[in-house]
Amino acid sequence: MKKKLATISAVVAIGCIVLFTLAQGPPPPRLHKVIEKGTLTPRPATAAPDQKNEVSIEVVGDQRIIKSNGIPNHKTGVFPNSGNPNRISSQSHTYSIPANPEIAAAPTPMHGMFGVAINGVPFDPGAGEFYDGAPGWQYEPLSGAIDLGIDVSHAHVQPTGKYHYHGLPTGLLDSVKLDPSKHSPLIGWAADGFPMYAVYGYCDPNDATSKVQKLTSSYQLKKGDRPGGDAPGGRYDGTFVADYEYVADSGDLDECCGRFTITPDFPEGTYAYFMTEAWPVVPRMYRGTPSADFRHGPGGGGPLGVFAGRSNGRGPTGSEGVGGPANGPGGMRGPSGPGRGGPPRPGQILPNFVQDELNLSDEQKQKIETLQKNVDEELRNILTKEQLEQLKSPPGFRPGGGAPGERGQRPSRPR
Repeated sequence: MKKKLATISAVVAIGCIVLFTLAQGPPPPRLHKVIEKGTLTPRPATAAPDQKNEVSIEVVGDQRIIKSNGIPNHKTGVFPNSGNPNRISSQSHTYSIPANPEIAAAPTPMHGMFGVAINGVPFDPGAGEFYDGAPGWQYEPLSGAIDLGIDVSHAHVQPTGKYHYHGLPTGLLDSVKLDPSKHSPLIGWAADGFPMYAVYGYCDPNDATSKVQKLTSSYQLKKGDRPGGDAPGGRYDGTFVADYEYVADSGDLDECCGRFTITPDFPEGTYAYFMTEAWPVVPRMYRGTPSADFRHGPGGGGPLGVFAGRSNGRGPTGSEGVGGPANGPGGMRGPSGPGRGGPPRPGQILPNFVQDELNLSDEQKQKIETLQKNVDEELRNILTKEQLEQLKSPPGFRPGGGAPGERGQRPSRPR
C-alpha cells in the first residue's frame, strides 16, 4: 500500500512540475519598431503534406463535434522557411460548438482562434508580434510589416506543428471551387456555431435568386496619424490591428463581419460570417456565444488585439508565437465538460491543456485516465468527507486566480 501511494505521489509531483512549467504561458511576444506596411510575399504552395487530411464533423445532441488531424487537404508553402522555423505535424484537434447557435445579447471579442475550416484547419488571425512601446499595438500578420513565413493560403505553422489560416485559405477555396458567380460554399464553422463563407453572397440577403456580389467589410483605416510618443507614429496604414475602426454601414457586413442571410446550406436563413478580401479578412468578433475550445489563454483577447490576460498589456488576441509555445494554458469550462485550460482541479495529474500540449496518443490518454481514477480513489480513502468537499473549490483554484490580493490574481493593466 505504501509503495502504491508513493508511486501515486511521485506521479502527482511530476504532473505539478509539468503544470507549473506550462502555466507560465508562452514567452513574451516579440517586439518590433517597424511602423510601416511592407509587401506580403506569400510562399508558393509547392509542398504536399506528408500525411493525409483527416476530419470528421457530426452533430451529437445539441453540439457539432469537429475532429481533425490539422493536416490541410491542399499543398502548402515549404516549412520551415526564413520567416517561420516550424514544421507542420499532425494534431489532435477536437472542437465542440453549438449545433443550434443563438444570437447573444452583445458581440463577443475573439478570444483565440475564430473558428475551424471544413478541412479541420483552424482560423487563427492574430499573431504574437507587438510594437516595442505602448501596449496594445499588435501587428497585423497580413500587413507584410513582419515576415511570418506565410504561404499562399495565408497560413503558417505554430511551434507545436499546428498549421493555421490567417487569411483567405486559397488552397481550400480552390478545392471547394469558389466561384464569383455563385454564393460561396460553406468553408467553416465559427466558435459560436454559426457558418462561415468566403467573399461572395447574395445581393439581397433575403432572396436566393438575387445577383451574387462580393461582400465588403465595414472596417476602414483610421484617418490621420498614430499618437506617436511611446506609441508608434506614422500614418494609419494597416501595419497594426489598431489602425482599423468599424464604420457602420460603410460595407455590406456588420462589426462581426456577418449578416442574416439565406445561404445554399440554410435556405430558411441564418446568421453567417463572411471572410472578406479587405481587413479583417477573418472575422474578429462573435455574434453568438463562442465555445471555450477555441480559447488560447486565460483572459482571452480584446476586439482589436488587446489581451487582457497579460500584465504588460501586449499579449495578442491569439498569442501564437511563431518562435515559442503556441497556446497558453487557458480556457474556461466548455459545453462538453472540463475545459482544456484554466486551473486544474486539485489532485488532477495532467489537465487537459497539458495533455494537448504533449500531444498524447489515445493509448497514453487512456492510461492517464486509469491512473487518475486510482489517484481519486486513494484521495477518497485518505481524506475526510469535509476535506473532500473543501477540495472541490479551494480559494486558490477559483476562476480568476483567487480572492483579491491572492497570488494568481489577474494584474491590472498598466496605465
